[in-house]
Amino acid sequence: MKVQKLSQPGSMENLPSLGSVDGLPGTPKIDLFGFQTVIRGKEDIDAGIFECSAGTYRRGVKQAEIMHFLSGTGSFTADGEETLEFGPGDSFFFEANTEGTWVMHDQMRKLYVIFDAE
Repeated sequence: MKVQKLSQPGSMENLPSLGSVDGLPGTPKIDLFGFQTVIRGKEDIDAGIFECSAGTYRRGVKQAEIMHFLSGTGSFTADGEETLEFGPGDSFFFEANTEGTWVMHDQMRKLYVIFDAE
């Protein structure tokens, strides 16, 4: 099938908990929430909705990623590059192996697709 509908309620109020990650030293833990969709025939692609609480942490995704922010504000600073601010309606593309620091000013929710870029 060339087109598949991915039913993801972007306005879902309470996403399932994904646990938490440690923030940078001196900052609180970051609570994680999400909803993942498996694409039939493309199981190596990770797509879904991700949400996290305010805080600061390092990016841990090694694959390429595109994301569209639904709510929240903050910034991302790729190692050795300028800081990019984001808010609702903005989109980011990350090349594979992009490392850097997230700063979430408040609760953030995004749609994302993670994939191997060859």
